[in-house]
Amino acid sequence: MPRESTTVILVRKNDAGLGEIFLARRHQRQSFMAGAYVFPGGQVDAADSDPEFSSYIPSIENFDPQSLLQDASLTPEMAQSLFICAIRETFEETGVLFAQTGGNLIQLDSGQDIARFARYRQELNRGGISLQDIAAKENLFFALHALIPYAHWITPEIVPKRFSTRFFLARLPDGQTATTDCDELTDFLWVTPGDALQMQLNKEIMLMPPTLKTLEELAAFADLDELFEHARHRTIYPILPEAAANVLLLPHDPEYSISAYKRPARLDEPSRFISVDGIWQTGYCPNK
Repeated sequence: MPRESTTVILVRKNDAGLGEIFLARRHQRQSFMAGAYVFPGGQVDAADSDPEFSSYIPSIENFDPQSLLQDASLTPEMAQSLFICAIRETFEETGVLFAQTGGNLIQLDSGQDIARFARYRQELNRGGISLQDIAAKENLFFALHALIPYAHWITPEIVPKRFSTRFFLARLPDGQTATTDCDELTDFLWVTPGDALQMQLNKEIMLMPPTLKTLEELAAFADLDELFEHARHRTIYPILPEAAANVLLLPHDPEYSISAYKRPARLDEPSRFISVDGIWQTGYCPNK
């Protein structure tokens, strides 16, 4: 069975007013997607389902994790744990913490704050402290509502190490900066989706299929407000690519055959991944 995991598409506006995406390079020693540039994220831990989290989550009207993830198969507890996992993994891997005090997302813009939360991050990565410990020490509530569910990708069946990954979209909080942990993730960059796609074509970075497809979708939005409005009304369904004749088919490809995941054909949208000279590219069904 694929392991439950999450990833966060972290975005900010650059000096030119364009939306940039945070991408980090996975360490070459990693057993999964080594060397690829990815969105930060990781597996759900048992601790992400700790009932104690309820004490550190603000009550927000009409905020329903299960409904937002658009997956009736999830229990309310599992749905909430996916949001918690996304917050934990983002903090562990980038130092960005989606938490609030006094109704506002925290800002780490003083030297003392930066140093203190850097220590928390190191301790959390070592397993010496929990998110709840940090919340108790700092009088924080975790801002689950800052994460917008965006997509649900499942690793193809031909891959030995498989994940069921929920993608979330989130803005970089004011007064916070992102940097890698230099362990699982090494180099990083802030880049517009269009530039990232060009870097992939130039073989300057390596993107795996879900990241590639997501960046193509994000590149269609010049304005971040429009992107987030789109994300809030986006239909989410599980995407399990199907391996066939040296390509990976997406559920809306006319030739896709896994009945449990198949979607209506969309002939005006790329529906498959093709490896060309070692680079993944999206393409269309030749028989459309």
